[in-house]
Amino acid sequence: EKRLRGHHSSEETTDPPPHEEVEIPQSQQEEEEEDMVEIVTTGDRDVLHEGHFTSESAQILIGEIMGCNRDLKNIQKNINDVKNKMKNIIDVLERV
Repeated sequence: EKRLRGHHSSEETTDPPPHEEVEIPQSQQEEEEEDMVEIVTTGDRDVLHEGHFTSESAQILIGEIMGCNRDLKNIQKNINDVKNKMKNIIDVLERV
């Protein structure tokens, strides 16, 4: 499933967190295939539904939240930068 990502400003210098590969033990994998477990996608990560929620999937979600928080901070910084530019433009126009 492709997801659209927001366009990032050229001012952003942070890199996205590295993707971690997770290997499911064979016995758990076979059990899941038998039970036909539904999997949902959050970003680029797969998380099992409630019945098979593990500390590993919780860590994946925490990583996703941290990534979203980083993105929100970058967006807020960009908003503040634009507000400051607008304020400066208005100040210059008021002098004219």
